Amino acid sequence: MGGLRFEDLEVWKKAARLSADIYRQLATLKDYGFRDQITRSGLSISSNVAEGFERTSQKECLVFLSYAKGSCGELRSQVYIGMEIGYIEKKIGAEWINKAKEISSMLSGLISTKRKFLEK
Repeated sequence: MGGLRFEDLEVWKKAARLSADIYRQLATLKDYGFRDQITRSGLSISSNVAEGFERTSQKECLVFLSYAKGSCGELRSQVYIGMEIGYIEKKIGAEWINKAKEISSMLSGLISTKRKFLEK
């Protein structure tokens, strides 16, 4: 897995697109605290994947992939709340939740693969 760049990973691409979509959709939201928190959660997913892949050890990479997976859960929680309080349209929120679940699942697979690689 040595020469793989984070830019080549489908999981990074999906996470980056999701983050950009959240920023665009919530650009005019006046609740800056909520907007800041949810955009940071989304941004954290792709950022942690990138940071993990730039690390020199597989063990360090796993730590950052785990952070990225945690950020998926954080983002989903915030989307549910955003829908409940009327900040996020139900249809858009449901799309974001599905994308976050898909990314989380992809991260689980990547983490499993990296762990097996570590055990060799």
